[in-house]
Amino acid sequence: MRYLPQTHEDIEKMLQVVGVDSLEDLFSSIPADCRRKEALNLPEALTEWELNRHMEDAAGTMGSAPGYKVFLGAGSYNHHIPEIVRQLLNRSEVYTAYTPYQPEISQGTLQAIYEYQTLVSRLLGMEVTNASMYDGASALAEALLMAVRVSRRRKVAVSRAVHPLYRRVVQTYFAPTGYEVTEIPFQPDGRTDLARLDNLDELAAVAVQSPNFFGCIEDLEAVGARVHSDDKTLFVTAFSEPIAYGILKRPGDCGADIACGEGQSFGIPQSFGGPGLGMFTSLKKYVRNMPGRLIGKTVDREGRTGFVLTLATREQHIRRERATSNICSNQGLCATAAVMYMAALGGTGIRELAQLNHDKAAYLKSALQAAGLAAPFQAPVFNEFVVKFPPGFKDTHAQLLEKKIVAGLPLAPYYPELEDHYLFCATETATREDMDALIKEVIR
Repeated sequence: MRYLPQTHEDIEKMLQVVGVDSLEDLFSSIPADCRRKEALNLPEALTEWELNRHMEDAAGTMGSAPGYKVFLGAGSYNHHIPEIVRQLLNRSEVYTAYTPYQPEISQGTLQAIYEYQTLVSRLLGMEVTNASMYDGASALAEALLMAVRVSRRRKVAVSRAVHPLYRRVVQTYFAPTGYEVTEIPFQPDGRTDLARLDNLDELAAVAVQSPNFFGCIEDLEAVGARVHSDDKTLFVTAFSEPIAYGILKRPGDCGADIACGEGQSFGIPQSFGGPGLGMFTSLKKYVRNMPGRLIGKTVDREGRTGFVLTLATREQHIRRERATSNICSNQGLCATAAVMYMAALGGTGIRELAQLNHDKAAYLKSALQAAGLAAPFQAPVFNEFVVKFPPGFKDTHAQLLEKKIVAGLPLAPYYPELEDHYLFCATETATREDMDALIKEVIR
C-alpha cells in the first residue's frame, strides 16, 4: 500500500518548480545540529493482517470497562453514553465537518457549536462560552494566561488540590513566560487552605478545582469572596467532572470570573486518555481576552436566522502579536458530542444523573468505612473520595488487578505525603454487586 502516491518523476517536477535540487534542500533552513542524521529505529513493516493481530495483542494488555471493574476516575470518567449520541455523531455530515470558515455552507456546524455554547453557559452559570479548548488541563492554563492579560499582573496562585496533571500543564505553559505560579496547600479536610492567601498579594488569579482532585467539594462562594477582596484578582474555577454541576451550585453563582475544565463526561468515550474537550467560560466583560472562538446568532437581510463565526482570536485569523492563544482548537466533533449528550438528558436528566453519581460514591465510601478503613478527608464529596489503607495494600492492589478489579488510584506518586492513600470513584456504571465484591476483596 502506497501512502505517498507521487512518482519519482512527479517529485522531480515539483522540485524544479520550487527551485531546489533535492528533498534534502527543502530543509536547509533548519540548522544541521537540529536535524536527525541516522535512520529511525523502526520495526520491519507488517502486512495488514499481521498489524491487526499486533494491535489486538497490544489491546489485550490493557484493562478497561466493562471487562474490568474499574473504580477509578481522576479526571477521566466511565459514564453511559446514550445510543442517540453514538448514532447521530456517526452521521457523515457531523463526523466529517470541520472548522466553519465559510458560514454560508457551514450553518449546521455553526448552529451545533452555538447550541453547545448556550448549554455550557447555562450549566456553569457563566455569560460567555468559547468553542473550545483541547482539554481541561490546557483550558486551565489558558484561563490563567487570560487572567494575566486582564489584570496585567505576573503571578497566579493554584490550589494544590487541583488535578496534578493540570498543574503540570500550567507549569509548562508558564515556564517560558517569566510569570510566577504559586501553589496553595490543602487542609486536613481535603479542601484548599484559603488562609494561605493572606500571605500572597498582587495576584492575577486564584484557581481552585471543585470537585477537586480528591473528590472534595470546595466552598466556591467562600473562595470567591476571599479572592475578590482584591478587585484586580480573578477567580478561576476548574473541574474535571462537569456532571457534578447537575446538583452543585454553579461557578457563576459563586462569583467565578472564569470557569473551565474537562468535558469528557458528556458523551465522549474514555478511549485510553483522549480526545477530550476543554470547556471554557467567562464573564462577558472579558470576552476580548478569551482564547479560541465564539459563534454568534444573527439575521440576514431577509430576516432569516443565521450563525456566524463572530470572534476568533487565534493567529490563523489575526496578527500573531494580537492573538490570545496559538494552542487551541474548536474540538468540533467533541463539542458536538457534548451538546448532543446534554440535550438528550436535559436539565432534569443531568440533575438525576448527578444525584445517582453522588449516591453511588456515598454507598461505596460508607461501606469501606464500615469495614474499618479510614476516609481521611471529611469534606463533602461527589463521585470520588480518598481511602487510607494499612501498609502493604500495594500488593493487594496488584492482586486485584489480576482479578480484573482496579481498586482506585495510588496517590503517593502525586502527593508523597499520602502514602497508602487511594482515590476511588463510583459513577452510575458501578453496580451494587460490583461494589460489594470490591469491598469483600479489599478487606480480605
